[in-house]
Order: sequence, then structure tokens, then C-alpha cells
Amino acid sequence: MRGTWIAPLALFSMATLAADVPGSTDFEALPRYPQAEIVGFKEQQVVERTYPLDSIRRISGRLRMADQVSAPGELTAVTYLLPSVHTGIEAFEKSRRDLLAAGGELLYWCEGRECGSSSLWANDVFQRAMLYGPDAQQAFLLARMPGEADELMALYGITRGNGRPYLQVERLRPERPLGVILPNPATLLRQLKTTGELRLARLPDEPTAEWGALLANVLRLDSTMRIELIGSGAAAWLEALRAERVKPRRIDAVDSDEPGLVIRLLR
Repeated sequence: MRGTWIAPLALFSMATLAADVPGSTDFEALPRYPQAEIVGFKEQQVVERTYPLDSIRRISGRLRMADQVSAPGELTAVTYLLPSVHTGIEAFEKSRRDLLAAGGELLYWCEGRECGSSSLWANDVFQRAMLYGPDAQQAFLLARMPGEADELMALYGITRGNGRPYLQVERLRPERPLGVILPNPATLLRQLKTTGELRLARLPDEPTAEWGALLANVLRLDSTMRIELIGSGAAAWLEALRAERVKPRRIDAVDSDEPGLVIRLLR
């Protein structure tokens, strides 16, 4: 997607560095990586912005993915050049933690070759050739942010073959509510094992069939895992997972006033 470089919205922070692209600025919800410079910045209305929810590949000349989320809206994209002593994945990891701390819900998270070709991410997804690098040195994340604005935040970290590290950050403000978006099961498992818990604030107390099947699929990806369900609907979700033939000994339920459902890793 192409857009003209224009002045930032008032909702962004005004902190900039002397070497930044003129008129660029950071996102309020995402602190800048130390000593990073903004080398690309754009804001534009897009007819449709598509983000993968699975690895990407090219088939018959077209970009293909097993699942995706697409929406029209206001897109803001910032490209950071990082200090050479760090890597794109280091900046990606810090930003991932910051998004989770801000209440972001991960929809898709991949690292290295499991993401697909870096060339496709750089040229087809982000249309920023400078983001191309070795497939093993990349990471991508898509998160849904809390609040009425229903925003999506995307992160892509890469260290090029010449050693230059970059972090691409995008925010999409859709024109209309996104509705139900099911996360990638492997992403939920990765997050659960990395952070020890999943906070699914959007889940209702009354289980739905699609989410029950998704959470059961997450548990089937690691048959040794035990979890604890926490929330006012924890008992109902426990029964929903049992109905999906998840063994009862693998799940405990704790009633609480937590919004939505919290899944905590026991072992």
C-alpha cells in the first residue's frame, strides 16, 4: 500500500529524535526502543488492510495464507532503525511485552522460518524492501487492543543480512467493529508457555462452540499440559472443554470476578 507522508495525529506522543523522518512520531501505547530512529512513517485511509493469521507463501504468483483478518480503516505505519548492537527480534520482544501489558490480545505470533519468506513480508505485506532479511532472523505479531476503538497492532522485527536491525509497527483503526476473530491455536500455546497465562477478556461467561473448539485444539497441541481456568464463567468453560473430550484431570476451575477468562499454566 502506498501513501503520502503526512503530519501525525494528535493522539500520538510528540517525542521524536533529531534523525527521525520529519513529521513522524511514536505510538502512545508503545514506548520507543532505546536509541531507535524512525526511518519510515505514513498515515493513510486504506480500502482494505490484510494481516496474516498463519505463515505466508506464494502460490501461482499470489500471496497465500491459511487464515487472515482484513478490514478498511485508518492505517499508521512506523519503521524503526535500531542500534546496531541489538537485533530486530530483541526490539520485537520488548514491544510484544509492552502490548501485552497494555491489554493486547495476541491473534498471531510467529518467529523465524515458521513465518514464511521474509521477502514476502517485506515486499508484499509491508511494502518496505528494507525489511527483507534472513528468514531465521524475523518475527511477526498481530494483536487486538482493548477499548472501544477496536484497534489492531502489528509488529515485525528483522535483522538484515548486512546486520541492520529494523522494527515495523503498524496500527489499524477499522471503520467498523471487527466482530469475532479467533486467534491462531499455536499462538495461544506459545503465549501460554512463554508468559504462563492467557487473558481472554472478550470471552463471555457462557461458552461458545467456536471458542470451546479452539481452546481444546490449543490443549491438544501439548497433551502433557495442565491448566487452571479463572473467571466467573470458569466452571462453564470447564464443562465446555470436557465436552470437547479434554481429559478432566488436565483442567482446574476457579471462580473469580476476573473479566472474561484467564487460563493459567500449572505445568
